[in-house]
Amino acid sequence: MKIFLVLFALVFCFTACQPENRIYHEHQVLSPDLEWLKEDVKEFEVAIKDNSVPYDMSLTFRYATGYQFQTANIKVTETSPSGKISVKEYKLKVREENGDYIGEPGYDIWDSQHLVEEDKQYEETGVYTYKMEQVTPADPLNFAMEIGLILDKVVQ
Repeated sequence: MKIFLVLFALVFCFTACQPENRIYHEHQVLSPDLEWLKEDVKEFEVAIKDNSVPYDMSLTFRYATGYQFQTANIKVTETSPSGKISVKEYKLKVREENGDYIGEPGYDIWDSQHLVEEDKQYEETGVYTYKMEQVTPADPLNFAMEIGLILDKVVQ
């Protein structure tokens, strides 16, 4: 019963705190061993119903204290509904130059959110697929826990 109440509270908090312009928000667990293998590609499917407005796209990265790099290097492959492919690489800064962690702390877990594309304009409506993989020099990438994608309509 306690587990049910905790899960209910978490779901309530995550859904109640969403901005009204948010159209997509998903996180995927990387590994129970706190690592992200290079071959572990995560896939997200986003339905774009309105391509007349711009969107802000953010990546989220959850990691644990002990993360050894200043950035998490992520390759994102976007496939449009018609099959057009676009590949971009992002360096998500998760540690300051002095070694301090960046993000919202929760004991030894850190949540960071990174705006990677501002005012993104989609060419067509339909389901876009995003594949994310880590391209940081290490394999596995230790102390990595989750990767996520957020898409918000830009309020005019």
